[in-house]
Amino acid sequence: MKVDTLIHARWIIPVEPASLIHENYSLAINDGRIIELLPLSEAQQKYQADTTEHLPQHAIIPGLINAHTHLAMTLFRGIADDLPLMEWLEHHIWPLEQRWINETFVHDGSDLGIAEMLRGGTTCFSDMYFFPEITAQQAIHHGIRAAVGLILIDFPTAWAKNAEEYIEKGLALHEAMRHEPLITTPFAPHAPYTVSDKPLSKISTLADELELPIHMHLHETKHEVQQAVAQSGSRPLQHLADLGLLSPAFIGVHMTQIDAGEIEIYAQTGAHIVHCPESNLKLASGFCPIEQCLKAGINVALGTDGAASNDDLDMFGEMRTAALLAKAVAGDASAVSAATALRMATLNGAKALGLAQEIGSLQPGKAADIVAIDLTELETQPLYNPITQIVYSASRQQVTDVWVAGKQLLRQRNLTTFDLADLTHRVHEWQQKLSG
Repeated sequence: MKVDTLIHARWIIPVEPASLIHENYSLAINDGRIIELLPLSEAQQKYQADTTEHLPQHAIIPGLINAHTHLAMTLFRGIADDLPLMEWLEHHIWPLEQRWINETFVHDGSDLGIAEMLRGGTTCFSDMYFFPEITAQQAIHHGIRAAVGLILIDFPTAWAKNAEEYIEKGLALHEAMRHEPLITTPFAPHAPYTVSDKPLSKISTLADELELPIHMHLHETKHEVQQAVAQSGSRPLQHLADLGLLSPAFIGVHMTQIDAGEIEIYAQTGAHIVHCPESNLKLASGFCPIEQCLKAGINVALGTDGAASNDDLDMFGEMRTAALLAKAVAGDASAVSAATALRMATLNGAKALGLAQEIGSLQPGKAADIVAIDLTELETQPLYNPITQIVYSASRQQVTDVWVAGKQLLRQRNLTTFDLADLTHRVHEWQQKLSG
């Protein structure tokens, strides 16, 4: 049988079923989709491929899904470190955005972020930032999958002057991207403290009508919750529930300030959580009790947040930090196993974004979003279990090859759609402007 690509690997980790590891296996791809996973010897007899990849020391996993980031903010990396969230936002990030954000900033910042993510095995990202049409354009250009958030915020910015214009522009972008196979467009109201009730209610109605997810910061800091209680008498989560926003289409990001009762309520709604452990640690925002959330039946995905507060887009780091932090928070060394962390970074992210039928695991019929990791490095030896080595020992520098929808975007550590000299030059120009 003729196929486009045949990948022979030492290990294939499909993520679904959980903890399954195929050894000396092959993966057949045709028309951008996975056709079959089968033993290497059988694949050699059954398939003839236009391209054959031999990866005898590699583990193959589904593409990692960065379920929350602010991609263009990669250009702010390291510009205002070691500060609490509101001081960081109000005195540094927001003033810089008011001065510098434009289409060129988002274009170049998106390119930098996409290049970094592809080299780290991320094949899909969920973004929340201004000029989302530019981020979508660059994602399409480079072939990466993206959930490009239709940003909504009350105050004026370079992209829109008020909530009505944000919604109007967002709906136009959704319409323009409806037939793009790599792009989805969730609504992305920033947070309860930056978006008032009227536009939130409108978003809730539109999300139901258009069947779109809602991606939103929620219960990120103690200050946010205390301020909401002082102003309205309700905690933000309860307020959003009263507005009708919490549903299986809702994605709450951070959730460091969620108690046992709220976990139970949230689980009943079917809403998702995106855990950003490293950003939460750096900003001292708190700890999301993800083991409790998982036990309650909440789908928990992983995100990096923006590189301005992390300071990287490294999903390998997030997996490791999420697993280790969960054990400390739960007081239980068995909490969030390596297999669970890998699932959070892949299939759980796909579920949160409404893409589980398309990506997140290596199953016949799904899109061929695939990552190859070289496990021969000294740092991952000796090797007893490739899943635990990937989560606890491996680094993103061990990612050698990446495919999205069957198209190879990273080949032996070389990006196939970038001129790195040009990208580096553009980034250095922004560094000089922002430093000034």
